[in-house]
Amino acid sequence: MRSVEEWIGKTDDTAIPPRVRLRVFEKFGGICQLSGRKIMPCDEWDLDHIKAIWRGGEHRETNLHPVLRAHHRLKSSEEQTEQAKCDRIRKKHLGIWPSSSAKIKSRGFAKTRNV
Repeated sequence: MRSVEEWIGKTDDTAIPPRVRLRVFEKFGGICQLSGRKIMPCDEWDLDHIKAIWRGGEHRETNLHPVLRAHHRLKSSEEQTEQAKCDRIRKKHLGIWPSSSAKIKSRGFAKTRNV
């Protein structure tokens, strides 16, 4: 049974308190969950959402894990690219994606005879 209540952020961008950072760090034994490397005192690290918020994840303690900052930025970049593609596809299906204003240029019909 857990003696401390689980922290849940009031909004998706609520800052994570230091006590929660420490609990999550200790829960995973100080291991980066993306690279498997031990996080040293000199390393910069973040807490990452296991299930991204845009995919339905929650901003709570059980959905966080420690990762090295360099690996976190790479993962976040890949997720942002994937999210942008999903948004584009959804907008196209709803008919709200802007159509191109550029005209299709043609070079005309090719000449087949020397007349």
